[in-house]
Amino acid sequence: MVVLFKVLLVIASIGLIAVVLLQKGKSAGLSGSISGGAEHLFGRTKARGLDLFLSRLTIGLAAAFFVLSIVVAYFVKSV
Repeated sequence: MVVLFKVLLVIASIGLIAVVLLQKGKSAGLSGSISGGAEHLFGRTKARGLDLFLSRLTIGLAAAFFVLSIVVAYFVKSV
């Protein structure tokens, strides 16, 4: 059981790294981060297609990584 959770944790972490690296940068430099953050905050830019899918996949994989990390830590502590 512990081995299964560890394998799932490795798969989730590799998937999370891959998905983050596949995403485009939102903006470059300090000036781009200020204006890009304001546009994102007020909803002027809408993610569509692949960007939306990668964003949602990142959220899902991050949540899976977080939960699996807690589960593996619990099992390691109890052994």
